[in-house]
Amino acid sequence: MNNFDWSQLINPEFYILMEVGGVKIGLLVILFIIFAETGLFAGFFLPGDSLLFLAGIYSELLMQQLPTGSEVGNVLLLATLVSVAGILGNMVGYWFGVKGGTYLYNKEDTFWFKEKYLLQSRDFFDKYGGKAIIFARFLPIFRTFAPIVVG
Repeated sequence: MNNFDWSQLINPEFYILMEVGGVKIGLLVILFIIFAETGLFAGFFLPGDSLLFLAGIYSELLMQQLPTGSEVGNVLLLATLVSVAGILGNMVGYWFGVKGGTYLYNKEDTFWFKEKYLLQSRDFFDKYGGKAIIFARFLPIFRTFAPIVVG
């Protein structure tokens, strides 16, 4: 990371091969990005899909910190860790929606926020519920906002 260039931030390999003080933290960065993309309100812009694809390719490098002894074991452990990060992200997003939901219903309409849209979202999730959450997993922007709106 000696020759940092801002254009590296849009390159998923930058996150996978990241080192801090000689310690490889790529796995932690990937897990945080998956967590943030599924649970934090500001995570919608993160490169989750392309990062997961590259994580599978670089699974041997990523899993050097947690060696399992086999390539299949590395991929299975990586898939398990990513799944747990996504599930925890959804739980945090839902919790954030539960805790912040009452604030949103009492907020005045602005250019960025309209209570009408919040009510439409609630009606949509009342009608389609579980199906909407499952389909949202495959749509990047919705993956971030669905657990928050449901909460």
